[in-house]
Amino acid sequence: MEVITEGVNNLNIAAAAVAVATTDSANNKKNRIQVSNTKKPLFFYVNLAKRYMQQHNEVELSALGMAIATVVTIAEILKNNGLAVEKKIMTSTVDMREETGGRPVPKAKARDMAYGSIDQICTVMRPPQREPSRVVFIEILLGKTEKFDELMAAAAAEEAAAAEEQS
Repeated sequence: MEVITEGVNNLNIAAAAVAVATTDSANNKKNRIQVSNTKKPLFFYVNLAKRYMQQHNEVELSALGMAIATVVTIAEILKNNGLAVEKKIMTSTVDMREETGGRPVPKAKARDMAYGSIDQICTVMRPPQREPSRVVFIEILLGKTEKFDELMAAAAAEEAAAAEEQS
């Protein structure tokens, strides 16, 4: 049973990594999750963040625009459950168009960066109304708490006991 569970977990991690993790060749950040508020459910990202923290000791959550609320919610769930501590938060506005031609650009350029805690950045910067080509961007870096491994082991034991009860 454990071998099957481990195989499924490895498959889920691989599929999730293909689905949402960045393979940014410049940064090679294997612990980054780009969150969308339309593609996957909230707890998909929460569980993926837990797995990334198990593997890399930290996870970087990032989002644009309307998905910012989802990233903040994921971070707060992990913090409130005692699994994560925030290490760094960055917000910025990004240009979504070229400066000369006004055409959309494939990679946004960061501007107006701000650092702080989630509590300080609850009122996320808003792009100026007269510049519709600018979008707000956020990155939250979370690290494991000292009790992370203990809490994850307890949760796994609870799941195993519940599965045993059902069989």
